Amino acid sequence: MTNNTNYDVIIVGGSYAGLAAAMAFGRAMRKVLVIDDGKPCNRQTPHSHNFLTNDGKTPAEIVAVSKLQLTRYETVQIMNGLAIQGSKTANGFQIETDRGEWYAAKKLIFATGIKDMFPTIEGLAACWGISVIHCPYCHGYEVRHKKTGILGNGDMAFDFAALISNWTKDLTLFTNGPATFSIDQLERLKLHHILVVEKEIVVLEHNNGFLERIIFKDGSAFSLTALYAPGPFEQHCKIPEVLGCALTAEGYIHIDQTQETTVPGIYAIGDNASKMRTVANAVAMGTSAGIMISKKMILEEF
Repeated sequence: MTNNTNYDVIIVGGSYAGLAAAMAFGRAMRKVLVIDDGKPCNRQTPHSHNFLTNDGKTPAEIVAVSKLQLTRYETVQIMNGLAIQGSKTANGFQIETDRGEWYAAKKLIFATGIKDMFPTIEGLAACWGISVIHCPYCHGYEVRHKKTGILGNGDMAFDFAALISNWTKDLTLFTNGPATFSIDQLERLKLHHILVVEKEIVVLEHNNGFLERIIFKDGSAFSLTALYAPGPFEQHCKIPEVLGCALTAEGYIHIDQTQETTVPGIYAIGDNASKMRTVANAVAMGTSAGIMISKKMILEEF
């Protein structure tokens, strides 16, 4: 089934970046469709932080207020659905949803985020965003001075330990197997009283997502309040890659200073294209993209 409505822009993903872009387009009186399945990666997070005027609000609350404010812009349409396929057309692009409908637009914006790839540890996914966290600037203040762990190994974990030591001195590194730190790194960790535990982890015991203990394969346990787990990820949506958008070596969508991908007319905003994984940064990228792209379209039509 095909929808005959043509839009100036289709935004795939309706969380913070996507909604911010939609507002900028709405204020420029551009016809925009936001397609969103309502499953942001931070949906388990109790509170969002480091976002001026919204510090401490729940992610759902911020999104609800954003959608309410967008209702005043009559050129903005938000549709609940999942984008499953995209293609180029003579005049721009088409997106197919899980409803079997196709929508056309001159420009595409992907605000689709990333998908965290968790190690096979029971309880980790249930704690993600609550007590198993990724960013000290988002969550570190709430667990400051608490008994904290880092799940990781090698250079990445060493560098992360140095960073997290700002928020707590009660810090332990869990390598979940043999440690791969250099002799110098081990000496530095010891100097800062950071214990390295090499035991294999099997379970994170928790209460409704709030971590209580780590259980190891040998049956021993370690009490803990918070665990940082910086780990690998993949793109949540594969459509940009199918359309030819290049990824960086780290796996982010490659964008230029205007947030355009390597495919002209396709843009990426938010976590899928930035290391700065915060609500504030997502909103900033969305607003910036909405302004720059709408201005470009206006000048092209003049």
